[in-house]
Amino acid sequence: MKLRNQLLAVFCLLVFAAGGWLYVREWVVQKPFAIILFVSDGLTSRHLTAARLYQGGAAHRLALESFPHLALLRNPALDYAVPDDAAAATALATGTTVAHRTLSQDPAGRQLKTILDLARRQGRAIGLVSTGNLAAPGAAAFYAHSRDSRDRAASAAQLPGPATLDVILGGGAGDFLPEAKGGRRQDGRDLLAELQAAGWDLVRTKAELANAPTYRTASLAGFFSHESLAFNDQIESGSQQPALTDMVRRAIEFLQIRGSKGYVLIVDASLASTAAERNEGERVLTETIALDRAIKIATEYAGAKALVLAVGKHGTGGLSLNGYPLVTDHGVGLLGVNASGQPALTWATGPNGPAARSEPAAFLAPSALNTAEDVLAIGRGNGAEKLHGFLSNTEIFHILREAL
Repeated sequence: MKLRNQLLAVFCLLVFAAGGWLYVREWVVQKPFAIILFVSDGLTSRHLTAARLYQGGAAHRLALESFPHLALLRNPALDYAVPDDAAAATALATGTTVAHRTLSQDPAGRQLKTILDLARRQGRAIGLVSTGNLAAPGAAAFYAHSRDSRDRAASAAQLPGPATLDVILGGGAGDFLPEAKGGRRQDGRDLLAELQAAGWDLVRTKAELANAPTYRTASLAGFFSHESLAFNDQIESGSQQPALTDMVRRAIEFLQIRGSKGYVLIVDASLASTAAERNEGERVLTETIALDRAIKIATEYAGAKALVLAVGKHGTGGLSLNGYPLVTDHGVGLLGVNASGQPALTWATGPNGPAARSEPAAFLAPSALNTAEDVLAIGRGNGAEKLHGFLSNTEIFHILREAL
């Protein structure tokens, strides 16, 4: 009898503890309605410092600098100490370290569940925005599974069908269209037509995006360029290409209505990497500033209780701002060669090569190489407090998953 009473007491204690845990988890600790992840190769300390100085001098502050939580992320791939785009994006999307060129599948070829898959299971609306190609590894890792990320046609083919996403906005229409319609697909499939047949609304210009009604229940696909989108400094007044801020704002407006249980938005700000590969330093800085503006817009539209993370994938090219600029120097005053003949911006690798250039690279390469460099993770909102110290890039997935 005594043993039975003891066992009953232990059982009641366990039930009480479990009930308390569920109460705290479901009622005391509120899940964020909005979960937004920005991913960019512009998020290294050197890029942020240079972007701050370029925009307004040493006293200036970026919007990101108001975020209270920060960590440095280790980012090796399974086979190389420095990741490529596919391995880095897959680690963020699935919480798993994979080899180069692998998109969201394990070494045995089994598909890995992405954070968007898990969000959909929880009943959340999901969206994907990219300034690059929606079939490129940085974006595709969140919806596609492949052993070779270079096969963008195969990645693009995994997007149509029953609408799994609610909003997709970006570039890369050429990988979704057949050659007969000016695209690159050799299988004859028109994936944009297939998206429409599956119930998606399709927009191709900034005006169409701005005028798309948010009350419709159809998913929204926006393809604004055959290739990656234009750099921010190339978008002229009256242009029919939306800026990153336009796409982020409209994506949030759509997802807020569609997601009665909340939403998850992934933003792939990839053009800083494109500029770095070309050794175009000023564009790296302007794209980093464009990212900062988009993050500010996201926090304004998603609300103070949203979980917003901004995370780097990898460094590219080794851009450095050198010398001793004055505290008030900004803009073009930070560029070019100073009076002593010293270049303000230099690269470790890339097409500029070791020559007398305004932005010389120490090693000549057709395209700048990725660098061994811990990247930044910056955040605000419930869950972002887990960003501290040195973490693996796979931890970002776990932070997002816990917030669902």
